[in-house]
Amino acid sequence: MRKTPTVLTLLLVILATYWSFRVLLPQYNEGETVVDTEFSTDRALQHVKEISKEPHGVGFPAHKTVRNYITAELQKLGLETSLQEGYTAGDWGNLSKAENVLARIKGSESGKALLLLSHYDSNPHSSLGASDAGSGVATILEGVRAFLKTNTTPKNDIIILISDAEELGLNGADLFVDKHEWLKDVGLVLNFEARGSGGPSYMLMETNRGNSKLISEFIAANPEFPVANSLAYSIYKMLPNDTDLTVFREDGDIEGYNFAFIDDHFDYHTQIDNYERLDRNTLAHQGSYLMPLLTYFSNADISNLKSLDDNVYFNVPFFKMVSYPFSWIMPMLVIAILFFILLLISGFRKKVLNGKDILKGLIPVLFTLIVNGVVGYFSWQFLKWLYPGYKDILHGFTYNGHAYIFAFTLFSLGTCFYAYYKFKVIKTANLLVAPFIIWIIICGLVAVYLQGAAFFIIPLYSFLVAFYVHINQKNPNPFLLVFLGIPALFIFAPFVKMFPVGLGLKMLVATTLLTTLIFFLLLPLVTKYRKKGALAFLSFLLFAGFMASAHMNSGFTNDRPKPTSLLYVLDIDENKAKWATYEHRPSDWTSQYITKKAADTLLSKKTISSKYGSNFTFTNEAPLKNVPKPTIEVQLDTIVNNIRAVHLCITPNRPINRLEVFTNDVDILKADVNGIELSEYFLKNRYGGRLITHYISDKNYTDIMLEVPVEQELELTIYEASNDLLTNGLFTIPKRKENQIPMPFVLNDAILTIQKVKFE
Repeated sequence: MRKTPTVLTLLLVILATYWSFRVLLPQYNEGETVVDTEFSTDRALQHVKEISKEPHGVGFPAHKTVRNYITAELQKLGLETSLQEGYTAGDWGNLSKAENVLARIKGSESGKALLLLSHYDSNPHSSLGASDAGSGVATILEGVRAFLKTNTTPKNDIIILISDAEELGLNGADLFVDKHEWLKDVGLVLNFEARGSGGPSYMLMETNRGNSKLISEFIAANPEFPVANSLAYSIYKMLPNDTDLTVFREDGDIEGYNFAFIDDHFDYHTQIDNYERLDRNTLAHQGSYLMPLLTYFSNADISNLKSLDDNVYFNVPFFKMVSYPFSWIMPMLVIAILFFILLLISGFRKKVLNGKDILKGLIPVLFTLIVNGVVGYFSWQFLKWLYPGYKDILHGFTYNGHAYIFAFTLFSLGTCFYAYYKFKVIKTANLLVAPFIIWIIICGLVAVYLQGAAFFIIPLYSFLVAFYVHINQKNPNPFLLVFLGIPALFIFAPFVKMFPVGLGLKMLVATTLLTTLIFFLLLPLVTKYRKKGALAFLSFLLFAGFMASAHMNSGFTNDRPKPTSLLYVLDIDENKAKWATYEHRPSDWTSQYITKKAADTLLSKKTISSKYGSNFTFTNEAPLKNVPKPTIEVQLDTIVNNIRAVHLCITPNRPINRLEVFTNDVDILKADVNGIELSEYFLKNRYGGRLITHYISDKNYTDIMLEVPVEQELELTIYEASNDLLTNGLFTIPKRKENQIPMPFVLNDAILTIQKVKFE
């Protein structure tokens, strides 16, 4: 009886898993000589360095500096630039004055233009914006430079749009789509974004119809390191993570491709989204997308990329991109089922299969799915209980998050090895029946409800071949079984990491269950191992090791700083002030002003909006300071045809960054702010009574016109916020320690005033 070379085949499995990740990204070599006509990551990095020196959100001093830098760099390339300015509120009721930077390269023909898009504003108030989206701007600047150096004239015009106020509500893109004459020329958009500071950049399409033409054209452009799949595309469409490209699709019916990286998510929108932390391989990946696509689409017919049909698609090593139409989904499912039935009949005839052992084979399947599913589901809640500081990382992905992914992957493997160690006396063929049934049920469900994931069935065909081999051979070649397991590793292994990275550690359950399901697909090989008990022990030992590593890195350091928050909140009507924080576990810096006393409930629920609906966690009495209040002038209050029309103007008397207006529970029939009419959809679906958020530039006023039913009494609550708590002369707030940063996604380092206006 031939022994299975366990160590060698395990090494091959590990190598295949490693390779499934390795081929996702190009490798950056610092100082490498790159010819002028090619994209240079080093040259792009110089742009990132200049753009990310200071926070440059709308209304911040460095915002203009960054805009001027981008304009100057485009002009150095010999391009004529223009500036598009205007107020817009987008679809989210976030008003700001956007200032877009534009340039255009003329083509030799009069077809549709290719638009290159990224945004230059960083997120308020402390983000340096190196990745989001300094990396995108740098990619475009360097890519256009390299393209122009080829001295070739493209067939299509190339429009460069470096948009503004994306972080506030896609306002710059909204301004371009609504107001700019060039919109009618645009046939396709390439948008470069970031939601972290590393990892592979995923291609995500935006289309109002089918994706088949877009994906076939993307494959034809032949980027070297494509990372894209129709499952991520389907999930992306379900999530509220819009980009500038969304505006082009929704309001302009223009297709496009997003290129966005999401790893090291803990840096997103923070002070540590800086030049040093941007992954160089990731920036190189963005360039590896832009150059071939820029060359291809600047010369291709992009006048009609619309189609009614959808394609399943996914990337895989060696083949790059694989794609096939949705119409193949059900036939592929039916063929797999028929093949399985034929193998069952053959197995029973040859007495290799028997009903009793098949039923026994269901036990380890259910055991591993239940144990790993339960552990994965409750893991994040358990970790937050064990390490309360994690609650203050609002991203939901901790600095040691990768260690947790490794740990729970290993735990799942340990559970699987242990379960099948207990059922080692059952013939392999019988053990393969239950896993196939589980997988075919999954494939059937996605074929109906989540067709973008229909490529899940591809590794199942390899599994069926392995099932056939086990039915017909007593001692199959172990290297053949490794080969048949490679499709499962190449296709599924990256998802084990992608789900918790992209959606937070609450998705560790996806890691544990997907690891279990991949293990099932490798059972034709694994069942031949004699030392499954030892492998289970080794897996649990490594799980403990990674958990220990995560524990040792669970604290906050200079490289892993703690998010902190502090606000001074002045209620003008009550003439009372409070310190407030969003921290669940106040830092020593915050504790100088905040005691662990529950937050004022009314203040917490009614105060200024935040990305994740976060409320104040703790408040404390604060001394009254002479903070200048805004001037509120009611210029009109009249009734016409049972409709009450109100017109008021709010003028700040101090440098502020943000003004928000909330209403009581009334029906707003019409609203106009600074000449911008708010959409009927927004007015009917506004959350928590928020009417408008105005991000202020240069102490601008806010002019509001409202119409409400005459029988409803209107009350406005006005919040005025400045992000100058640490620099304002009225206060003496010390700087944070080096192991602390401002908490993102919430109003922070702010002086906030609250004032009500009633119209009785």
